[in-house]
Amino acid sequence: MTEVITKFTRTVPHWQPRVKPVDLKDASADQLAALQVTPSNTKISEYVLTLAHDVESLQVRSPLFNAIMYDRGGMSRAERELGALAASMVNHCIYCAAVHAARHADLEKSTDVTDKLFRDGAQAELDPRDRAIFDFAVALSETPSQAGPQHMAALISAGLDEAEILDLILSSALFGWANRLMHVLGEPVRPPKTVG
Repeated sequence: MTEVITKFTRTVPHWQPRVKPVDLKDASADQLAALQVTPSNTKISEYVLTLAHDVESLQVRSPLFNAIMYDRGGMSRAERELGALAASMVNHCIYCAAVHAARHADLEKSTDVTDKLFRDGAQAELDPRDRAIFDFAVALSETPSQAGPQHMAALISAGLDEAEILDLILSSALFGWANRLMHVLGEPVRPPKTVG
């Protein structure tokens, strides 16, 4: 029996789908075409193979994901990961929070921010720019109308320009959607220990 993980961690858990993922050897031509573009152009995950059941959505989803999270210009990759992490923490998506915390730490070459967030939560002590980014992404993820003028003023005061703010909105919103899909389609688990 597998153990469901319920606490935030930077160690990316296994994501166990509730629906059987598409098997590549049985995939249709349309599914195979949609699977040619993967998130971050890495290996095809069980999550993406599960999404391949709805090929029309997947054909749009992966290029959109890559454009929002990996496009050049605008907000730094680490800051986009911070926006995605904030959304994932609000939505309590353990898997996504782990992925984005690990990526943020890797890009920043430091675990300081993610250690503080996982230890102290939304009230963690952050530098002004990270605080403005995190607070805006949290407000947007909790209830979009909560992300108001005071959040915009904090972002501008922290030095973000319009292109960076747009990237923050997109990365936070993308993971509001992705978190919900992950919750419904599967759960983060610790694989059982093998005896041997």
